[in-house]
Amino acid sequence: MAKKLSITPLHDRVVVKPAPAEEKTAGGIIIPDTAKEKPQRGTVVAAGPGKKDEPVTVKVGDTVLYGKYAGTELSVEGNDYLIMRESDILAIV
Repeated sequence: MAKKLSITPLHDRVVVKPAPAEEKTAGGIIIPDTAKEKPQRGTVVAAGPGKKDEPVTVKVGDTVLYGKYAGTELSVEGNDYLIMRESDILAIV
């Protein structure tokens, strides 16, 4: 993440880079592309300043867990990201 992201989220929005989907199970079975689940873990790459009385608690570089259908998918410079409200983030890992 040495390169700066060209997106600046507003208010309580956060831009997350999703972790890659699991390639195989704990038992060693390879998962085909059609059966892979959406990842629910990612790394924060940009965060807005927060609302007037509520600053954003996550910071760039934090690994977070979020809901399965949280955020909006977007592609910037060939990379896939999710932009979501901070309230969609469930935990910092």
